Amino acid sequence: MAHLKIKLQLYCGEEIAMGPGKADLLEAIASEGSISAAARSMGMSYRRAWLLVDTMNRCFREALVETRPGGGERAGACLTPAGHAALSAYRALTAQLIERAEGDACRDLENALRAAPQES
Repeated sequence: MAHLKIKLQLYCGEEIAMGPGKADLLEAIASEGSISAAARSMGMSYRRAWLLVDTMNRCFREALVETRPGGGERAGACLTPAGHAALSAYRALTAQLIERAEGDACRDLENALRAAPQES
């Protein structure tokens, strides 16, 4: 069945500052309390998660994720106020775009598509 998928990406120069995967990672960090636990929950390597966090922190004026190295209760990572704000704004904008796209033009495109690609 044909369907619309909107993939919103925000660029900072040539870097993707925010996209659906990075937004999901921010939510996982907020939920899990660390980058490594967030990565595990998403089936992603720690290195990949760290690189995504590093990109976001370099692209935004204020860091989105704050890390607390060491051990014990204070170790881990959390979203900064800027991180919560960026995540919320990204999710709201995505919802607005989806709502606007669900009109006649979208239905016309969906109706013009096959249910599956034709064999070549």
